[in-house]
Amino acid sequence: MNIVGLINLLFTLMIFAIFGRVIMSWVSPRGGDPLSNLLIQITEPILQPIRRVIPSMGMFDLTPMVALILLTIIQRVLIDAL
Repeated sequence: MNIVGLINLLFTLMIFAIFGRVIMSWVSPRGGDPLSNLLIQITEPILQPIRRVIPSMGMFDLTPMVALILLTIIQRVLIDAL
């Protein structure tokens, strides 16, 4: 696997992990199950810094959507640069 394929794979996995976390927040809102805990550990390093910048909108958490947009942009820039 070349570097472009590895970058693409890592970003794609992170995007799927964020989608999975969003879906799990609907299915198991209290968390505590192993899958939710794993997804939180994987995605929190990306989502936490964004949460510090994006203001809270009541019960809606827009940070996953912002993270998905940012990850997609960074992925495309990196792949185009290589």
